[in-house]
Amino acid sequence: MAATLLEIDALDEVPAGTWIIDPAHSAIGFSVRHLMGKVRGTFEEFTGFVTTAERPSDCSATATIAMNSVNTGVRMRDDDLRSANFFDIDRYPDMIFEGTGLTVNDGQLELCGKLTIRGITRDVAMEVEFLGLDETGLQGEQRIGISATTTIRRSDFGVGAPGEGQKVVVGDKVTVQLDIQAVLEPTV
Repeated sequence: MAATLLEIDALDEVPAGTWIIDPAHSAIGFSVRHLMGKVRGTFEEFTGFVTTAERPSDCSATATIAMNSVNTGVRMRDDDLRSANFFDIDRYPDMIFEGTGLTVNDGQLELCGKLTIRGITRDVAMEVEFLGLDETGLQGEQRIGISATTTIRRSDFGVGAPGEGQKVVVGDKVTVQLDIQAVLEPTV
């Protein structure tokens, strides 16, 4: 989805600062092919922040996602995802994204960065949609809304085998979706 000029211009209204992700009003989810359909899931525990600056290229974001908080609605599948077959949470408890530099590429806001899963770090680009600034949030605080999407290959991160023979059990491409509200950290 291409960013509108209004959306890009609205970024100019966002004050520079550090915005703490509000997990109660945010979600991190994914979808992946499984057999003849798609499985969707979420990560229930995460922390992070977005840093805004006068120039979009100086903006950044960091998120740490607890891999043991994966939830697809099926306990047996979630336990398998936590095992050494997939996430290996005993050795790699967190997924980490460190993004630097917001750009406009073909009319699309994009945040490039490094994603680390299972101790393997790869470059990723997230398509970003700026959802707006609320200067009078739930407690009178300033809030921003951001939606971001990327597609990764789980094999690039050593997460499970793509399947055997002609039958695809679990697809290699995983779509990751972040819907974030963040609160401006007060300056001291």
